[in-house]
Amino acid sequence: MNLSVLDVNGKNIEEIEVDESVFGIALHDAAEHQVLTAQLAARRSGTHSSKTRGEVRGSTRKIYGQKGRGMARAGASRSPTRRGGGVVFGPKPRDYSQKIPKGIRRLAIKSVLSRRVHENKLLVVADLGLTDGPSTSHIAGMLSNLGVDKSVLIVTGNPDSIAHRSARNIEGVDLTHADTLSVIEMRKRQNLILTVDAIRRCEALWGKTVIGSDDTLDVEVNEAGEE
Repeated sequence: MNLSVLDVNGKNIEEIEVDESVFGIALHDAAEHQVLTAQLAARRSGTHSSKTRGEVRGSTRKIYGQKGRGMARAGASRSPTRRGGGVVFGPKPRDYSQKIPKGIRRLAIKSVLSRRVHENKLLVVADLGLTDGPSTSHIAGMLSNLGVDKSVLIVTGNPDSIAHRSARNIEGVDLTHADTLSVIEMRKRQNLILTVDAIRRCEALWGKTVIGSDDTLDVEVNEAGEE
């Protein structure tokens, strides 16, 4: 399949052929949901904690005698049934992270990329054109020329500190590079802008591999997703 390449002024300068196993697979909602849920869960700190009856302050002595008061029997003041007592089955620190197979993670990323292509919300630019150093106005102008000045994720081929400093103060704009691209980042923003270098890096990371290599599982999942 072919995708149009634009310059920073929004003009079509050429077309490039891209790997359909990355940008043209059948959409896989289940994989996207599974990976998105796992990534959101991993963001939880899990530091919540409540005290049990063995941890709250107070004596373990029986409050009053078992009989003779005409009231219900009572034990220690730290009982969960009394004010200031412990909490029964309360939250404790825990790890919310979930293990996701590598093949499913890759399938989800390719599914989101293919979804954005299908929705015409993935644009390819030759480069960001930041030859004179960081420039927020340059990135803002480029986004305006492309017609995607709100809710956009810019993806570069490699870490780019100049591009990061240029885009970090623009509301609704995030910037990352292909190696750290994730489902949660792509689903957070409505539009994707990839440089040509980012396209090639995505193909190298998640394109079809040779059967018998370490990524055999990934190939099997890819083929399942394309049916």
